[in-house]
Amino acid sequence: MSGPELHFIGHSTVRIDLAGRRVLTDPVLTRRVGPLRRVVPLPDASVWRGADVVLISHLHGDHLHLPSLRQLGTGTRIVVPRGAGRWLRSHGFRRVDELAAGESLTDGGLRITAVPALHSGHRWGPRLTHGPDCAAVGHLVEGDGRSVYAAGDTDLFPGMAELGGRGIDLALLPVWGWGPTLGPGHLDPERAAEATARLRPRAAVPVHWGTLALPGSRSLPTRGRSRMRRMLVEPPRRFATAVAARGLRTDVVVTEPGRAVALPIAVS
Repeated sequence: MSGPELHFIGHSTVRIDLAGRRVLTDPVLTRRVGPLRRVVPLPDASVWRGADVVLISHLHGDHLHLPSLRQLGTGTRIVVPRGAGRWLRSHGFRRVDELAAGESLTDGGLRITAVPALHSGHRWGPRLTHGPDCAAVGHLVEGDGRSVYAAGDTDLFPGMAELGGRGIDLALLPVWGWGPTLGPGHLDPERAAEATARLRPRAAVPVHWGTLALPGSRSLPTRGRSRMRRMLVEPPRRFATAVAARGLRTDVVVTEPGRAVALPIAVS
């Protein structure tokens, strides 16, 4: 068995090389996403170039980012939650597949299965009623005898332990967001540790942290500035501490945005 090779590009964007295929999760490949600004360097385009398939967990702009998808090319295969295909095709993307939780497809030697997520699926957030809306999902990517779970955005959900029973080598788990606080449908470091206890992966990579922030948020008055700076660096380390405190056997691999992931031997 040969394990995956990963690169944490930032936020929820991870490059997964497995079974001879290159997968990108929720690509954000620009220096700004709406009002948000990237606060760490953007990796060279060679890091994400040549993607065979793109996985979109839900429709929020920091996960389904049209300018980033256009950088990958309108002919790139994109997998979206069921119900979002028509909307994405209307923006010029030609190879769009839809998956609802429990449905699978193959891409070369990969099997990609959508799994549940507990998060708002509306394009513009939970408070609006117009525009596209479909259920958020995560993805289980399997190939060469290895499996990678990309959670997307989610809170704890009832089927998480059952998903873990399938045997997960590596979990990409969100541990924060882009602001000083979290809204509903997210994992903080301690809840991400509970997710780890339910999933029981061999290794976990904390994502969805340290990449995006509102302009000026790091230059607020002293208390706000200090908290924002902490929230850009502390969540993955709090997550690692919480996993260790529970005595879990999962290796936590904290990786800075923009860096390759150094996986433990048991996974790679």
